[in-house]
Amino acid sequence: MLKDFSKIFTFLMVVKEKSFSKASAKLGISQPAVTQQIKFIEDYLGTKVVERKKNGILLTKEGEDLYRIALKLEKAIANSEKELLKIINKEFTFIIGASFAIGNYILPNYLSEIKKRIGNEVYMHVNLSSDIIDELEDKKIDIGIIESPVFREGVVYREWVEDELVVFSNQPIPKQLRAEDLLSFDWICRDENSHTRKLAAEAFEDMGVQCSNFNVLGVLTSPTSIKESILHADKNSHRPLVSIMSRHVIQHEINEGRLFEGRLKNHKLERKFYIAYGKDRKHDAFVDNVVNYLLSLTKV
Repeated sequence: MLKDFSKIFTFLMVVKEKSFSKASAKLGISQPAVTQQIKFIEDYLGTKVVERKKNGILLTKEGEDLYRIALKLEKAIANSEKELLKIINKEFTFIIGASFAIGNYILPNYLSEIKKRIGNEVYMHVNLSSDIIDELEDKKIDIGIIESPVFREGVVYREWVEDELVVFSNQPIPKQLRAEDLLSFDWICRDENSHTRKLAAEAFEDMGVQCSNFNVLGVLTSPTSIKESILHADKNSHRPLVSIMSRHVIQHEINEGRLFEGRLKNHKLERKFYIAYGKDRKHDAFVDNVVNYLLSLTKV
């Protein structure tokens, strides 16, 4: 009997992502483990359910039948999980650790829904990604959401959303930035330990530009302080004041026309945000509920 629902969820993720490797990244398990779980299902049913193709995957007729059943099962389990949480009725504060861009600009929009889903208080605090993982290992927080890939043993990592870093200013700048454009700006930089700064420095080097050649007016740790500094800079200066930031942080001001963005020519500064939790909490109903809710958000 196929009692292990996790294999069914793996199958659903493969179908959703149309890829074994992408499903592996989303589930936080190795690609061979995904393959093994699909093979287990096929051996149990005695039929092929997934065909691997060059451009993705294709469900067999039996696979399509299984997919319809699996969707019903997923919905039933989700409803049962809500009932389970009501039975537990455990009063505690669920603590989320988040790195700066995520904690200040993304998660606040979802905290009330998280609180409603687990029926308990939710507290969030913001820190560096490395410190968030330290706190996770010390069991000071329940889950962490980080923007820097700080990978350690004993921690499960689930890919969450895509992020893009852009150059921005409070006055119009070229949409495609060349090396000479970068040298014509005044800069506010992130501190040297920032993952944003490390990614940007690598791209600058590829363009043949060194950060040491920039006219740097200041080095700040907080994305909020950098954004505010540029928002209130002189808009008529012949040298625009710029910095590099997660697009999530400045999206509202860009939409309002108060900030302007540009991208490095022939370079796209992209990264993943990750949800992290301890392997010992892998089957915790509260952690599972919060993580699954966050993963269900198709647009952040």
